[in-house]
Amino acid sequence: MIGLTQGLRGMIEVSDFGNKDSTAPVRRRKKRDPVSAVKMPEGLTAAVDAWAEAHHLSRSDAICKLVELALRIAPPVLPSAHPIASDAGRIEELAVHEIKALLDPALPADERERRIRRLTEGPPEFSHERIDLPKQRS
Repeated sequence: MIGLTQGLRGMIEVSDFGNKDSTAPVRRRKKRDPVSAVKMPEGLTAAVDAWAEAHHLSRSDAICKLVELALRIAPPVLPSAHPIASDAGRIEELAVHEIKALLDPALPADERERRIRRLTEGPPEFSHERIDLPKQRS
């Protein structure tokens, strides 16, 4: 018999606890997403609520949907700065190659190198303004 029985001291005991043949309904935990609290200004909350109402969604579902939409159109996040640095090096190599092709082959080698350096690094008068070059210590 499934059910509750009265114990000696008035305590209630469950007689078939853990019995797999039991016909009593068993509650299964549903998988739920973790709860994330979001702190937003009042105006933004009102805008999200209006968007949620227009799309017949709860505030939570609306925030999820809006974040998904924003992530779809956002540029991808680079894992580190290394790819950018290697791209910059590759771009400089291509620029040097093109400049060499345009320079007069009759120029002396040191003059050719000076012109290439001036075009890729810029004039020395402006080197302190460059944000991509290390700062010179004075």
